Amino acid sequence: MPGKLGDLRSLSAPDLAQLVAELGEQPFRAKQIYRGIHQRGARSLDELTDLPRSLREKLAAHGTLDGLAIDLTQESTDGTLKYRLKTGDGRFLEAVFMPEGARHTLCVSSQVGCAMGCAFCRTASMGLVRNLTTGEILDQIYTVERDLRSRGVGGAGAERILTNLVFMGMGEPLHNLDNLLPALESLLAEDGMHLSHRHITVSTSGLVPEIERFGRESTVKLAISLNGTNDVQRARLMPVNRKYPLKRLLEACRSFPSRIGRRLTFEYVLLEGENDSEADVDRLARLAKSVPAKVNLIAYNENPGLGFRSPPEARVKAFRAALEHRGVDAFIRKNRGRDIAAACGQLAVDGMGKRKLPVVATS
Repeated sequence: MPGKLGDLRSLSAPDLAQLVAELGEQPFRAKQIYRGIHQRGARSLDELTDLPRSLREKLAAHGTLDGLAIDLTQESTDGTLKYRLKTGDGRFLEAVFMPEGARHTLCVSSQVGCAMGCAFCRTASMGLVRNLTTGEILDQIYTVERDLRSRGVGGAGAERILTNLVFMGMGEPLHNLDNLLPALESLLAEDGMHLSHRHITVSTSGLVPEIERFGRESTVKLAISLNGTNDVQRARLMPVNRKYPLKRLLEACRSFPSRIGRRLTFEYVLLEGENDSEADVDRLARLAKSVPAKVNLIAYNENPGLGFRSPPEARVKAFRAALEHRGVDAFIRKNRGRDIAAACGQLAVDGMGKRKLPVVATS
C-alpha cells in the first residue's frame, strides 16, 4: 500500500491493518486508529491522542483526516437542520438532520448531484457532478454528529446522537455502490458507530443489477422509489424505468434477501393529477402485496419550475385509507424542513442551477 492514500476514512479495517503492518507497528494499533476515526470521529491525526507521535507522523506521510467543512446551516421551524457541506475540491452537498423525540435521523447524500433525471426532483436539475468517496459519505455523518454535540443536542452524556440514517439525500446511492458498501460496513462495525442494520435505510430509484448486488453484500434496509403504478406513467416520471421496467424491478424485489427488520418499503410521492387516482390505488395495492412491501406515501414538496403539484391533504389521507382497505400497510411520511427546502426531493445546492458538470471518477 505504497504512496499517499488520501482520506484515511476510506480505508477498511483490513486496509488499516495492512498499512499498520507495512509501517512496522504492532497490530493493535490498527484497531486504535479505526476506533479513533469511526467511533470518535477524529478530524485530524493530532486527535488520535492514544497513538504515539511517531506513528501519527508516519500516518501523515500516507494519508490525512481532512474532512468536509460546514459551509452553511439552515434551521426549520420544525427543528430540522439542513447542512451545506463543502468537499476538499470545492464541491457542495447537502445533508439533513431530522429530530423527532428520541429518534434523531440524518438524511445522507451519496453523490454531488444525480444522474437519474427524475422529473419531480430538484437534485436532478444539477445533473451528476461526481460520486462521493467512502470517506466523504462517512464524514457527513461524523461532521453532523460533532456539530450536534456542540449544540447540546442529545444531552452531555449521550454516547451517540444520531440514531437512524437514511440514504435519501442527493444522488442515487446504488449508482455509487462501490463507495457506499464500505461506508455501511464502517457504520455497522463494532469498532465504528455500531449502528443496527434496522436503523439504516438505503433508497434507490430502481437499478436492478445493483439491487441484486446490494441484497447479497449488505444487511441494511432497502426502500424503492416507485412513484408510478404502470410503465408508461413511471417512465414519464422516472427515466430509469425505461431500462428497468416494473416487471424486472418487482422480480428483483421479490428475490431480495429478507431478514428480521429488513422489510422492503415502496416510497410513493403523490403528484396531483399524475399518480393519485383510484386506478393508481388499485395498481399500487397489487404491486405492494405481490412483493410484499409496506408503502410510505409522501405528499409532493413543490419545486418551482418543475410543473407538479401536491394533492390536498384530504386526498393524501384518502389514498392511504384506500390502500389500508386493500390490505396494504401504508404510512404518510411527515414532511420535514419544507420551509428551508430540506424536504424529500428538494435538495439542490444553490448556485449550481442546471449547470451540468463533468463526472469526476472516484475510487
